[in-house]
Amino acid sequence: MPKTKFYITTAIDYVNSAPHVGHSYEKIIADALARWHRLKGEDVFFLTGTDDNASKNEEAAKVAGMPTRKFVDKNAKVFQLLCKKLNLSNDRFIRTVEQSHVNVAQTIFKKVYEKGDIYKGIYSGLYCKGCEAFYTEKDLIEGKCPEHKKEPEKLEEESYFFKLSKYKDQILKLIENHNLIFPKEKSNEIISRLKSEELKDLSVSRVNKSWGIKTPVDPKHTIYVWFDALLNYISGIDYPKAKFKKYWPADVHFIGKGINWFHSVIWPGILFSAGIEPPKTILVHGYLTVNGQKIGKSLGNVIDPLHLIDKYGVDALRYFFLREIPAGQDGDFSEEALVERCNADLADTVGNLLQRTVVLIHKNFDGKIPKVDCLHDIDAEIIKKVHVAHEVDQLMLNYEWNKALEKILEFVHDCNKYINEAQPWKVNDKKRLGTILYVIIECLRIVSILLFPFIPETAQKIAKQLGQKIGDWKNIEFKKATKGKLLKPEIVFPKLSKPLVDNFSDFNLIVGIVKKVEPHPNADKLYKLSVDIGEEINLVAGLKQHYTPDNLVGKHVIVVKNMKPANIRGVESQGMLLAGDKDGIVKVLEASHAKPGDQVTVENISLNPKPQVTIEEVLSLKLIVQGGRAKYKEKDLLVAGKPVISEAFDGAKVR
Repeated sequence: MPKTKFYITTAIDYVNSAPHVGHSYEKIIADALARWHRLKGEDVFFLTGTDDNASKNEEAAKVAGMPTRKFVDKNAKVFQLLCKKLNLSNDRFIRTVEQSHVNVAQTIFKKVYEKGDIYKGIYSGLYCKGCEAFYTEKDLIEGKCPEHKKEPEKLEEESYFFKLSKYKDQILKLIENHNLIFPKEKSNEIISRLKSEELKDLSVSRVNKSWGIKTPVDPKHTIYVWFDALLNYISGIDYPKAKFKKYWPADVHFIGKGINWFHSVIWPGILFSAGIEPPKTILVHGYLTVNGQKIGKSLGNVIDPLHLIDKYGVDALRYFFLREIPAGQDGDFSEEALVERCNADLADTVGNLLQRTVVLIHKNFDGKIPKVDCLHDIDAEIIKKVHVAHEVDQLMLNYEWNKALEKILEFVHDCNKYINEAQPWKVNDKKRLGTILYVIIECLRIVSILLFPFIPETAQKIAKQLGQKIGDWKNIEFKKATKGKLLKPEIVFPKLSKPLVDNFSDFNLIVGIVKKVEPHPNADKLYKLSVDIGEEINLVAGLKQHYTPDNLVGKHVIVVKNMKPANIRGVESQGMLLAGDKDGIVKVLEASHAKPGDQVTVENISLNPKPQVTIEEVLSLKLIVQGGRAKYKEKDLLVAGKPVISEAFDGAKVR
C-alpha cells in the first residue's frame, strides 16, 4: 500500500534584510508538523524558501550599493543558514530567482491570460511598498497601512489585471464548505470580508521595472510579486511533473495572519483559473511580538535568531515557540521567558528524571537495562498512561502543537511522581528494583520518540543515553524486551543562565536620512529637521552653530525613535538626533551605509525597548566617541554589522 502523503509549506521570506526571530517561529512550527507526520510513516515533503523578486529587495540593494542579484544572493544565504541552524528537515529550499520557478510563473501567467482571465488596463489606487500590496481607503487605519503603519503611495500606471472577481462565488464556497482556513476565526474574517465587500480584479503586473519576472505576454511588464510568489508552492515540487502529481494539493500552507487574504482568496482564484486543484488547508498563525508589538525595525525590537541559537541552543528556541505560544494566537517573546520555560520543563523535569534513572541503573545494574519482572498496580498505572501518545497525535492533527507538548510534559510529570512513590533507592529486592527502573526506561524511550519532532537534538541525546535509537510511531508502545547499555550519566539539557539586563535594551536607536532643514521659528540656535526613518518625522536639534542646512541634508543620522515627544519652543520634536560633543565642537553620529529605519545594535545586547524614554534616560546611557566610532561600554554601536561613526573628538560625549 502506498504511503499517505503530507505536503507542507511555509511562506517564502523577503530578502531585503537579514532574518529576525519571527521568521524562525514559522519555520520551527512547520518543521515540527513535518517531522510528526514522518514519525507516523507518511511520505512528507516540506518546502520553505525566499521571495527574491520583490521590488523592496531591489530598493534595499540600491541603498546597500550592490547589484540586486548579488544582494539577494547574499541575504538568501543567511536564510539558508538559519534553516540549517534551526535543524529544519525541509526537503527543498526554493528561491524565486531559480529558472525553474521563473518558467512556472510565466507558464501559469500565460495559461491564465490565454483563458481570458488576464487583461490590460490602468491601475489607480494606493500601494504599500512594505506589503507589496494594493489597498483601498477602507483597508487603511487612520490613513495608514494596517501592517506597516505608513501612508501608502498613490499609484496610477498601466497594468495587467487578473479577473479575481470572476471566482468570488467559487472561492467563498471553497472556504465555507471545505474548511480551507484554520483556525475558525481566521476563516470567519475572510468570509465576512468576501460577503460584505466587492471583490475587485487584481493588478498582476508592474510596468517598466528592471527587477522581477517578465510577463510572457508583454516584455514591458514584470509579474506582480503576489502572483509570482504564490506559485512557488507548485514550482517547488516541479509543476507539472511527477513530483507535483505526487504531492499536490498541499496539505498545509503555514502562514502568518497578515497574508491570509493573499493565500485564502487570491491563491485559490489563480488556481481555479489555471485549472489546478486548491490546497487543503491554509493554517494561519499569529505574530511573534515583543512587549505586545509586532517585530519590526522601526519599533527597535528586531532579534537575531542566529544569536539566540548560539547563546541558548537550537532546541531551547524550538521548545519555547512550540510550548509557549498557543496555536493561531500572537505570542510574546523574551529571553527571560525562554530561560524560565526551558529550565522548568527540560532541565528540571525531563532532564532530572533521566539523570536519576541513569544513575540508579549504573549503580545497581552496571549500566545495563534490567529485566522486567512481576508488574505491580503502581507499574500498570503508569504503563497505561503511555496511551497519551494517541492524545498527542490528535492534538497535532488538530494543529494544537502547544497542547501536544503540554500532554507530553504531563506524562513526564507522572513518571516523576511514579519514581517518587516507588522509591527505587529504598528497594532491596533486586527483581523489584529492576522492574521499577525498567518501567521508567521504557517511559523515557517513548518520551524520546514523542519529543523528537519538537526538539530533535535533545530527543536523540535522551535515546542515546538509554542505549537506544530514536524509534518511530510503531515503537510507541510499552515493550517488555527492551535491551541495551546506558551511557554514563550526562546532563542532556544544561540549565540556561538568565540573560543580563542592560540599560541599552530600553532604547530604540535607528537610522534616519535628513530630508529638510529649516530655522526654528522661535529659537535662534535651533533647527527644525524633517527626517525619513521609514516614515517622515520632525526633530528639533541645537545644531545651528555647527552645521549649515546644506551640510545636514542627506546625512544618515542616528535617531532615538522612542523618545517621548516634546514641545520645544512651539514645535513638536518626535525624537532625538544623537551627536558627539567635546570642547564645544558638535558632530552628528552617522551610518552612511544604512537605510532609513535600520536598527542600531550593540553586540550581545538584546533589544527590548520601552514605549518611551526621557531625555534624562538618554543622557544616562553614557555613549562616547572613540577613534571616530560611537561606543557603548567600549563596544561599537552597529548598523547592519558596520560601526556608527562620528567626526567628533575622542572622548566626546554623545547627547
